[in-house]
Amino acid sequence: MAEKILFVDDESNVLDSIARQLRKRFTLSTAISGQEALQVLKDQGPFSVVVSDMRMPGMDGVQFLETVKELYPDTVRMMLTGNADQGTAIEAVNKGQIFRFLNKPCSTAVLVPALALAQRQHRLITAERELLDKTLMGSVKVLAELLSLSNPTAFSRGYRIKNIVVELAQLLEQGHIWKYEIAALMSQIGCITLPTDILHKKNANISLTREETEMYRSHPQAGASLLAGIPRLESVAVMIALQMLRYDAYTDETSTDEEGVIGAQILKIALDYDLLLFQGKNSNDALHELSSDMGEYNPNILKLLGNVKSQDKHASIVSLRIQDISIGMIAEENILAKNGILLAPKGQEITWPVLQGLLNFSRQVGVREPVMVRIEQVDGEAGHRC
Repeated sequence: MAEKILFVDDESNVLDSIARQLRKRFTLSTAISGQEALQVLKDQGPFSVVVSDMRMPGMDGVQFLETVKELYPDTVRMMLTGNADQGTAIEAVNKGQIFRFLNKPCSTAVLVPALALAQRQHRLITAERELLDKTLMGSVKVLAELLSLSNPTAFSRGYRIKNIVVELAQLLEQGHIWKYEIAALMSQIGCITLPTDILHKKNANISLTREETEMYRSHPQAGASLLAGIPRLESVAVMIALQMLRYDAYTDETSTDEEGVIGAQILKIALDYDLLLFQGKNSNDALHELSSDMGEYNPNILKLLGNVKSQDKHASIVSLRIQDISIGMIAEENILAKNGILLAPKGQEITWPVLQGLLNFSRQVGVREPVMVRIEQVDGEAGHRC
């Protein structure tokens, strides 16, 4: 995809002149106001570079570039203006965090190298972010896979709630969606400190003793402490730490991390909803039960839960032998080895490592067959065949 540049100036003759000079070297778009430019960014983006004039009616260049910084942080911002006073330059740098400040008239010999450097800066920004995000996300997914194999009762929940958490974050128009996905996958990491019997009792809706309840309620803090020291996961750690906190228990002192707080409130709803489904309730009854205590959950997020696409699925329940199971199917009931070991709990998504583990157990120890699995189909998609 060509790296596009957007020029913004309220003088159309300036834009025409720039287009004539640069159209053979760069892919350009133009706008005659900040408001029009924001619409262009929305409709025609992404843009690698935005170059704005300072003096424009309505929204001046500093206000425009500050807005671009908030909405499109990866877009490199430059200012090209004939009003080059020191105060303007300082304000543009501080608020718009601009890459270059150029004065009119600006010759092609000066403008072309500046734009080339800005495009290079954009490539560096996006390449670093992509590398970090994909590497971090990939590492977390591998860790989640390994943990789900070692403790399927706890870590299968992360896979079950992942799509709901991500979709709720998207409906709330949150940024950095990958953080919410990691929070879902790692939400139960603190459960490695718990006896397995506590998790079985919780999933089966069996009352816990006071001591067991205290132990169970401590797992979010244990999980958060494991992640808090990892760079870029600070907000994820807050999400995990606060995942059990009631909505009406939040105060101004709870956390200054707004992203972490929203993520924690999403996690609480997704986890409690998933637990009700796991215990046999249908989606309508589960939603009704969650809505019965308005102080427990963020009402705005709870209202959105009924709209997530993850619930708009048709499912076929089939009985299969282990060698006929495919990646993407969902365990409809616990999958057990012949010696009684739990291999995959009800609700576990069959990923490649899970499938390999089942096949290995089938060869070495044996698996109780047939296995009941669910094949889900989102509305509008073709169904799986088996």
